[in-house]
Amino acid sequence: MSEAGLLAQAHHQHDVLTPQAQASRLAAAFAKTAVQRDQAGGTPKAERDAIRASGLLSLLIPQSLGGLGQGWQPTLEIVREFARVDSSVAQVFGFQHLMLATVRLFGTESQWQPWFRQTAANNWFWGNALNPLDLRTTSKVHLGQREFHGNKSFCSGATDSDMLIASAIDAETGKLLIAAIPTARDGITLHDDWDNIGQRQTDSGSADFEHVRVEADELLTDPGPLSTPFACLRPLIAQLIFSNIYLGIAEGALAEARRYTLKQSRVWSGSLASEIQSEPYTLLHYGEFWVALEGARLLTNRAAELLDAAWNKAESLTLQERGEVAIAVTAAKVATTKAGLDITHRMFEVTGARATTAALRLDRFWRNLRVYTLHDPVDFKLKELGDWALNQQYPAPSFYS
Repeated sequence: MSEAGLLAQAHHQHDVLTPQAQASRLAAAFAKTAVQRDQAGGTPKAERDAIRASGLLSLLIPQSLGGLGQGWQPTLEIVREFARVDSSVAQVFGFQHLMLATVRLFGTESQWQPWFRQTAANNWFWGNALNPLDLRTTSKVHLGQREFHGNKSFCSGATDSDMLIASAIDAETGKLLIAAIPTARDGITLHDDWDNIGQRQTDSGSADFEHVRVEADELLTDPGPLSTPFACLRPLIAQLIFSNIYLGIAEGALAEARRYTLKQSRVWSGSLASEIQSEPYTLLHYGEFWVALEGARLLTNRAAELLDAAWNKAESLTLQERGEVAIAVTAAKVATTKAGLDITHRMFEVTGARATTAALRLDRFWRNLRVYTLHDPVDFKLKELGDWALNQQYPAPSFYS
């Protein structure tokens, strides 16, 4: 569908469809161009504008602030639905809600409420320039004005965004500073240099900050990161967004494999089966795929339930309650990673050699998942779960757990 068609459809649906129905329509449209856009890379501009027009950028924002007032469960379900057909768009969309969660968790009410209102009223897209492992951006006070200066990598969704969550290291104290700033502010340059084998339309390239002005009320220091049990939900939200995207990729891969198997695959000459629907080894593989996905789905959905309960407790959340969410999210992350990588790799065993044609680009499911699951090593997640299983120790809050 053309950019104009996507926008017209989204505008028409905005007031007449439920958020889930809008998402389903958008996903169907995204699927039609997913193969070509995977090859092209770059910014999914038409798709981002269609999401803007749909109103889905304010899913998590309370109705009292102009948003749709949804919880994490329905929001993550939409992230997963997009990921089934286009995991790049799903990542950019998921990060929208992670960035909004960041200002809610790290900032004061007088900060996040106006940003929420403006996001809902203006359909703002939020991008990411928060990479705590990249220490090249520093912060100083110059002539009474705080500035961010340096470079940042993996700035997913920053291109075509309206607001950025950015981080820098305070040159005097060595403390990590996080701020919410307009993407168009003087001194910010976003580079179109993301050209990886997967997640090719996430705009996860680099950014330069050239003495960028940061106002005092744009700094998220009260309570700030890793400060309270509630603030420590931020990395868990990120990990659960990842899990839903991984799961969506695997579900999309299985759906494509099933479609191809039923329509195109041939029974191997050595098989006693007369048709592919009854070929025993094909059925065995599909059975294994289903079991792996069903387990991953149950774990992921349970983690979303616990996250919603923790989110609703807000500042009254205890460290133990946060720990329960961490265990559930970590289990989901491991399960979706392992099931997804297995299915996206082995799907060719049930589709056959002809399914490897470049025209189908069925390898995009594996490429997307392989790139995204390298965000942080799953081995460390298993270690955390082992520490819980053996020693009943919750994962220690960090930017990745």
